Amino acid sequence: MPNKKAQTLGELKKQVSSLPTVREEMRINLIKKLQNNEPLFPGIIGYDDSVLPGLINAILCGHNMIILGERGQGKSRIIRSLTDFLDDEMPAIDGCPIHDNPFDPICVDCRNRLAELGNNLPITYIPKDRRLIEKLATSDVSTADLIGEVDPIKIAQGRTLDDESAIHFGLVPRANRSIFAVNELPDLAEKIQVAFFNIMEENDLQIKGFPVRLPLDILIIATANPEDYTNRGRIITPLKDRFDVQVRTHYPKKKKQEIQIMEQEIQPLIIDGIKIHVPEFIKEILAEITFQARKSNDINQHSGVSCRVSIRSCEAIVGSAVKRCLAVDEKAAVPRITDIESTFPAIIGKLELEYEIPDSNDLEVLENLAKSAVKIVFDEYFNIEDLLPIVDSFQNGMSAEISIEQPSEDYMDGYNIINGLKEAVKTLVDPTNSARAASAIEFILEGLHLSNKLNREITHKGIIYK
Repeated sequence: MPNKKAQTLGELKKQVSSLPTVREEMRINLIKKLQNNEPLFPGIIGYDDSVLPGLINAILCGHNMIILGERGQGKSRIIRSLTDFLDDEMPAIDGCPIHDNPFDPICVDCRNRLAELGNNLPITYIPKDRRLIEKLATSDVSTADLIGEVDPIKIAQGRTLDDESAIHFGLVPRANRSIFAVNELPDLAEKIQVAFFNIMEENDLQIKGFPVRLPLDILIIATANPEDYTNRGRIITPLKDRFDVQVRTHYPKKKKQEIQIMEQEIQPLIIDGIKIHVPEFIKEILAEITFQARKSNDINQHSGVSCRVSIRSCEAIVGSAVKRCLAVDEKAAVPRITDIESTFPAIIGKLELEYEIPDSNDLEVLENLAKSAVKIVFDEYFNIEDLLPIVDSFQNGMSAEISIEQPSEDYMDGYNIINGLKEAVKTLVDPTNSARAASAIEFILEGLHLSNKLNREITHKGIIYK
């Protein structure tokens, strides 16, 4: 748009002869981004070769989309990123609840105003962040919420029930010339799903028994769980046919991608005087716990294991490390293996155990997942033969006692009495940094225990390896 914004229809006509539809607008901006090699979906990780090509093609074609995926697969993030393909601002008739196109208004009030004012019709500008209307589908969503209702105030002012100007528009008409997104589409009642038929195909709707012709300019996006989006689920078949394209999301296929999402989404914990560092092997363990949960027979896989499991567990383990720093007056917060238990409360509410498991213990399932994750990551870093000097020290009667609140400096004494420990730590972190070294030492000891090379005894004070 030119630098000087048009304030009336007449001024706008001097700048442009028409305005694009929302689908044309998104297509034009997508093509510009492709030609300029700009990132199309920043913040969407792990979908470059699977999900994004389908999304790009759908935008080019101007298709209504249904995004299928389990919880925590970035469906909402994808929807919100679509506003990046809208213009920064959109000219609209000032005061119109459905942001009518000044060149071709569709609501009766705006048509009357255009006939009365002509080129003096006032123009306003709608920023792109207001052009995404989202609605979470629930069973109590009504036709009035989505489509509209007769406004009793307008009726009291003398308008009749069959007067189109007496309508108070719902969310869908208010998304005119914008994107309308409905999350968990199958949760809508069937009669509300039916209301989408005409909106998506015939561009008309019914309110209080009389039809209203309203050719809305909307790109409709919906999300659903694949299990619900079937003939046996809660979606009615004709509505499925109205969506032009189906996009299937998935969980990260690589642990590195899970870690990238974790790093991107965690809420930073900032404490004056305390420097926080999460070692790479700790991040890998947290990501591996999530990966193991997605394969576990103890966990209901139909409900999915969200990426939020990794994100919140990372936040929780950092919180545990900070709490230790405050307790022992240290300035460096580095999570350790003994902090992993602090992640369980953050994880447990995001997992659904299989009903077939009688008398199952939630914490026991999580403990087994964590042990499995530690062992897998440990094997990726170490060959047992390279750690035999450490094992030999314990076979000669050495023992090591650790606890969640033990100061980091206490771990440094292990270099002098456990052969090969410093060299092993060096493969993970700077062995002279006591906070990071303490984390690495716990990881090595636990890995050796899980490899059946060390015994472990849990006491009221902590853990003894021997």
